[in-house]
Amino acid sequence: MGIRLDHATVEGKFSLDGEVHEVENNLWVVGVDDQCLVIDAPHDVAAVRELIAGREVMAVLATHAHDDHVRVAPQLADAVGAPIYLHPADRPVWELTHPTREPDGRLVDRQTFHLGRLNLQVMHTPGHSPGSVCFYCPDLATVFTGDTLFAGGPGATGRSFSDYDTIVASIRNRLLPLPPRTRVRPGHGPGTTIGEVVEQFDEWVSR
Repeated sequence: MGIRLDHATVEGKFSLDGEVHEVENNLWVVGVDDQCLVIDAPHDVAAVRELIAGREVMAVLATHAHDDHVRVAPQLADAVGAPIYLHPADRPVWELTHPTREPDGRLVDRQTFHLGRLNLQVMHTPGHSPGSVCFYCPDLATVFTGDTLFAGGPGATGRSFSDYDTIVASIRNRLLPLPPRTRVRPGHGPGTTIGEVVEQFDEWVSR
């Protein structure tokens, strides 16, 4: 049973603290021939379902609860009959967008989702938000970092629920120890590798 990773981008809005911004999100669907996991559900159910390509969706996994990552999560989950998983520390952020709909499951640090030969491990990496997580897939030498880590540095921490020192500690303690060849696949923009991040990290922090 082959492991596959599907990717697309979709445009929409991000809103928090009274500000609204146009953004482009990465869509990531990881799985095997007949089953998959959706990582984040931003702006467009149809775009995500195209990547799903008729497979059974075992879960919709949220890297965090900012609206540009979970805007259509309930609609997508209902359409494909899958549970939504969120780290409980991000419930206050989730409720800003979905006050009447609860997530179906809790993400827990070091929890693992299994699909055939595929293993996807949860890494709690707070800082961008209290319940931000990354998903490490050793089978694909990939870590899906949401808004915790980008090719250009740590995710933003200038808004509510975020903290710079916390995100720096999350990256240093949880992500940098991953194998250097591990691909970083973020929620926005191009990717990088852990090896490249290690080389640049001290410079980022010194800024």
